[in-house]
Amino acid sequence: MRSYFCVVPMLISLAFLRNWQKKMQLPISADIYHGDCLTLLKDVEPDSVDLVYMDPPFLTQKTQRLKTRDRCTEFSFDDSWTSPEEYAEFMLARLRAIYRALAPTASLFFHCDRNATHIARRLLDEVFGSNSFRSEIIWRYRRWSNLRRGLLPAHQTIYYYSKSDEFTFNVIWEEYSPSTNVDQILQQRTRDAHGKSVYKRDRSGQVVSNGAKRGVPLNDVWDIPYLNPKARERTGYPTQKPLLLLEHIIEIATREGDVVLDPFCGSGTTLLAAELLGRKAIGIDISADAIELTRKRLQNPTRSESALLLHGRESYRKADESALSLLQGLEYVPVQRNKGIDAILKQDYEGTPIPVRVQRDWETILEAALKLSKASENKNARVMFLIATASGGCFPFADDMPHGVVVVNAPSLGIDEYLSTIRETASPQPGAAGCGSPPGGTHRRRFL
Repeated sequence: MRSYFCVVPMLISLAFLRNWQKKMQLPISADIYHGDCLTLLKDVEPDSVDLVYMDPPFLTQKTQRLKTRDRCTEFSFDDSWTSPEEYAEFMLARLRAIYRALAPTASLFFHCDRNATHIARRLLDEVFGSNSFRSEIIWRYRRWSNLRRGLLPAHQTIYYYSKSDEFTFNVIWEEYSPSTNVDQILQQRTRDAHGKSVYKRDRSGQVVSNGAKRGVPLNDVWDIPYLNPKARERTGYPTQKPLLLLEHIIEIATREGDVVLDPFCGSGTTLLAAELLGRKAIGIDISADAIELTRKRLQNPTRSESALLLHGRESYRKADESALSLLQGLEYVPVQRNKGIDAILKQDYEGTPIPVRVQRDWETILEAALKLSKASENKNARVMFLIATASGGCFPFADDMPHGVVVVNAPSLGIDEYLSTIRETASPQPGAAGCGSPPGGTHRRRFL
């Protein structure tokens, strides 16, 4: 196999960022056409397109609808079919028209999900040939849970085919995994007389360097966050894909100045990514609303920055581990980014959640209770548990204690208070610790 091969560095240069920011400030031009791509592709010169990204209907058998953030506009398209055979016939005709337009060094990326992967793979093999299959890319993301019976769908599939063996391909480098012993891969390895892997050494006995390390090549599982409802680049168009996803595809399979075509351009993500990366973009869509949205978006391009990708998933783990340690023995879910709640119990109370907070050293019980109550306001919680860790400020029946809060002594506080009591009385007094409660006992509140 021969291919055009170059390297795309993992870290974007400062000059590139400045250039990219300038482009974001300018209206972006692209060739945008309204109509059925099957008809319009006939006007595209043969062998003239360097990359096609397809995000066609997914055979979901429903109408896709979504409103803009201001709820003023609704975008929709029908993804209903009389049969899988009708869907396959629709796709096959358009794939053949796309194949004609692709240059010999060009590639196709076909986006689908579990509803149509089996159909798409068969059609792509028929049009391009099974030998032209390059990769099955898994776009992995995390979504909110639902109550469906079965496994939660958390990925989509992108089939990568080339028109010939002489296809353009660029390597994208990623950081090494935290589990990689980077110091051990800086040296060349060889096999000894027994076939065991050992460090290679020169005639003087010195370890031979393995050269500069750029990282590891991008693999075929892409962990890119799904666009959240508050993302800056979200347009309100159903099935809109993240800009970063399209940037990866375009960087892999094209060079600057190449032509990128999206025959189902929707909200114009492919066109925006192509133009920002210095490629020429062509977009087609049968929806007049989609075409109008794309034109407006290209006039005012916006890009989201993913804090998840910039800082990693671990950066979201902000639960107080010392506080959670006091909940051992309970089944709970840690709350990572909430200033008033440390955990939610896995059991509920009459169908409502049970938030839990641990008192901090600098808080009175009342201050901690107020924070817990405020953070629980929109969760319809009827019972909230506060773990008291310091004595003082204990108001078992105070009117200003938030409604529904139940205070429970932490074991350490219960023991300390009990020891203080028996030292004062010189004899054990069962049930004398902590505002009239036994060690680890509950300060009762009115919450029903």
